[in-house]
Amino acid sequence: MITDLRTDPKLLRMRDELDRREQAVLSPLAAVSGSALRRRSETQAEPRQAFAQDGDRILHSRAYTRYIDKTQVFYMVDNDHITHRVLHVQLVSKIGRTIGRFLGLNEDLIEAIALGHDIGHPPFGHDGEKELARLCRAHGLPGFQHNIQSVQFLDRIERGGRGWNLTLQTLDGILCHDGEVHNQALQPARRKDFADFDRELAAKAANPGLALFPMTLEGCVVRFSDTIAYIGRDIEDAIELKLISRSEIPAACRARLGDTNGKIVYRLVEDLLVNSSATEHGLALDAIGFSPGISETLQELKRFNYQRIYLNPAIKTGLQKIKECYDRLFAVYLDDIARGRRDSVVFTEFIDKLDPAYVEDHVPAAIVRDFIAGMTDDYFLARAAACGCAMPDKLAALS
Repeated sequence: MITDLRTDPKLLRMRDELDRREQAVLSPLAAVSGSALRRRSETQAEPRQAFAQDGDRILHSRAYTRYIDKTQVFYMVDNDHITHRVLHVQLVSKIGRTIGRFLGLNEDLIEAIALGHDIGHPPFGHDGEKELARLCRAHGLPGFQHNIQSVQFLDRIERGGRGWNLTLQTLDGILCHDGEVHNQALQPARRKDFADFDRELAAKAANPGLALFPMTLEGCVVRFSDTIAYIGRDIEDAIELKLISRSEIPAACRARLGDTNGKIVYRLVEDLLVNSSATEHGLALDAIGFSPGISETLQELKRFNYQRIYLNPAIKTGLQKIKECYDRLFAVYLDDIARGRRDSVVFTEFIDKLDPAYVEDHVPAAIVRDFIAGMTDDYFLARAAACGCAMPDKLAALS
């Protein structure tokens, strides 16, 4: 017989000691594990602290596994050194935990939010997100947003539709991460409960431009870490692909932040820590942020990235064919559901693996949205080819 060590009194006492240590060591403004809230109570004793358990649940989710073949910025390029989504979330986690350690915040919560924040991204990154948003609106759904979809996967699709029952603090950080929105400083919107979370989720779905703010400083850290993780890394990838040269980085940005990813990350983290700390031991206020000068320079670097990288036609390799694939797959799977084609992959690979309550709760277009959003890039292309779509070609380099 295998003994369930989760109920071992010694392990539970060790967890209690960890809780006490948090109270003694972390900032008074940190989210301690004892404050964690779950939508459904869990009666099973658990030696892991709540936010650490969230991180483990996300790490072992099927959706996390699919990060390995999800586009970050550059797609259909044959280069193994280009950043994929799985590396990005690891970088966000590492940067966030470093910031959290210096500021006395809860690193387990930071890690959980970071690992889960982009799980809702569909195939082919933000371009894929735009296509899925267009199709959702055309079929009577709110426009697709990857942060909302991240919550959808983790809360309503994983584990056969039961979800992972993650803490409110983790789900809130994922919903509110908005790493592309520029803020000089962030102050948490504390005292939320699940009713508040559900209202914000619905309001964000109805109005994508709605500004949301995390309920914890840890969520604020992840939001800044998201930007810090991608801004310089995307420049390095663009240089690797000969899309830009290092000398083209704006002179003011090079002077203040540096001209390599390593220098940029170090300078941004350093400024955030110094600007957010009253002393070497704690936070100045219930807020974190950059100094005005660094914030302005970061905003200039973001503009450079958008103009020279994200909106550059050279990175849209095969986009027209990818759009056609999105249209075709959405139409085919909607028709398969309508006609009850049980041999279709939308049934065999998705619907049949979920609790019937999921199907009862979701209209066919929402089911198709969830199925396509969860696909890896390669799986998407394989399914599109099976439907007769013309395939985009991978290039060895951009031009």
